[in-house]
Amino acid sequence: MKSVAIIGAGITGLTAAFYLKRKGVPVTVYEAGGRTGGVIQSSRQNGFLAESGPNTILETSPKISELIRDLNLESRRIYPNPDAKNRYVVRDKKPVAMPSSQAEFLTTKLFSARAKFVLAREPFVPPRRDGVEESVAEFVLRRLNQEFLDRAVDPLVAGIYAGDPQKLSVLHAFPKLLEAEQKHGSLLKGQFFGARKKKSGEVSRRDAKMFSFDDGLQVLTDALAAQLGDSLKLNTQITKLLQIKDGWRVSTSSGEVEYSAVIYCGTAYKLSELKIESQSQINFSTFSEIRHPPVASVVLGFSRETVAHPLDGFGMLIPKIENFKMLGTIFSSALFPNRAPDGHLILTSYIGGARHPELAGLAPEELVELVLADLRVLLGVKGRPVFTHCAFYPKAIPQYDVGYGKFKDLMDEIESKARGLFFAGHFRDGISLGDSIVSGVNIAERVGKII
Repeated sequence: MKSVAIIGAGITGLTAAFYLKRKGVPVTVYEAGGRTGGVIQSSRQNGFLAESGPNTILETSPKISELIRDLNLESRRIYPNPDAKNRYVVRDKKPVAMPSSQAEFLTTKLFSARAKFVLAREPFVPPRRDGVEESVAEFVLRRLNQEFLDRAVDPLVAGIYAGDPQKLSVLHAFPKLLEAEQKHGSLLKGQFFGARKKKSGEVSRRDAKMFSFDDGLQVLTDALAAQLGDSLKLNTQITKLLQIKDGWRVSTSSGEVEYSAVIYCGTAYKLSELKIESQSQINFSTFSEIRHPPVASVVLGFSRETVAHPLDGFGMLIPKIENFKMLGTIFSSALFPNRAPDGHLILTSYIGGARHPELAGLAPEELVELVLADLRVLLGVKGRPVFTHCAFYPKAIPQYDVGYGKFKDLMDEIESKARGLFFAGHFRDGISLGDSIVSGVNIAERVGKII
């Protein structure tokens, strides 16, 4: 029977393997490390739950909900506290709630009167039709102004990509913005009309429900791993892929196995290091050009009385011009229950990215002090944390910079030339956790039809 090898046991690889196995396709998942889940890692200690990677999933696609249902995890899925509705952006060293309605936008202190006027005239700015690929910054400056770039878009980009709006491509990093301009001539019109458009049950990020699980996001990857059982091969490095007549020969430290197809669900920078011999000459070293700025996650637990801010929201994002070290903070225990013991709270902050790459690799004790200094000013934190947890990712999030299309085109070219080799994951189909899940579902459907 035809079989499939999957390289990488992150959320994409696990999801793809799960659905291929359900189709009756024999599958083996190879993971170089000693655990599954990739950046998803939930750690509980002394009543505190720390998420080392992503904290939530957005239900932007019915395929995400179907995965939860297929794994029988619906009873363990939890949604945010409805009282935690605010999303803060720092202005003048204070968290200011983002307006959630037109009336709130008119009175918010987050934007000046000039910026509010600029937004009002945005529908009358003509769309660009010459096909030139713009950075996110160029796009925002053309349609809005510098204040919107500094106060709204820059912190958003830092929160999603840990990236630089001057380098990220609006076409590849925020395609919905470009689509709104091209289809409706305006971001505001696109938001208005796009909210009424349903496509295959998909939901915009703005309208999608956010969720986690009772014991953190690792509940999801652990459930997938349990379904795969012996199909998982941990601590197994792939040393070579060789294209043969009817598929691929996969060489590992423990031997060689032949498969009808191989799905690569690892990282882009590791792909450039993989030794692959195919019937066509293909240069995989190009993938090493994809930028991955380093990011550190710093999770701190406090006694509730030592934090002055009400923490009545998702968290806060910090614009570069505010001159803090952090990129932003998630109010983790305000979002979901059982993240901290009674009388305590937990905050998840991020340092590094394209803004301060030199800081991400500092020692944990130094990272804690940097975060504490910012939290004292921004949230009125007094005293010391009673819980700390730090995680460092030297190459965190692939940056969809201007020109990123050449990498996607190269993946398409390789798949057409090297029959039976496929790519899926956050370096191809979007960087969010939801994107990675959908990528895994889609590649399983695609490969299942071909082999």
